[in-house]
Amino acid sequence: MKRIDDVIFIGFAKKVFAVDRYDGSIQWEWKAGHGSGFVSMMLDEDRLIVSCSGWTWCLDPLTGEEVWHQPFKGKGAGIPALVSVRAGSTGGAQAAQIAAQQAAAASSAAASSAAASS
Repeated sequence: MKRIDDVIFIGFAKKVFAVDRYDGSIQWEWKAGHGSGFVSMMLDEDRLIVSCSGWTWCLDPLTGEEVWHQPFKGKGAGIPALVSVRAGSTGGAQAAQIAAQQAAAASSAAASSAAASS
């Protein structure tokens, strides 16, 4: 299996697909045992949280294997909101690093342009 940052997760019709981000090949496929078609997902570092019609599963994002599930019996169903402090921490750090690199490159290009016009 590839690294987690080489995979895109797609969910529809009670299914989740892990797809190679470079060639689109399906790495693994998983189907919810309960619920209807709409699938909500959240990548929480080393866990992929999937919710469908009130049921929630935790999958290993590299293999698609089920780690645990929670039926939330009697709690209702609907479109879930998934939130985790871990889910945003890695992406936020990467975005900040990329923004800093872009700012440094822009500053370097501006300095080179100014030096060339002198």
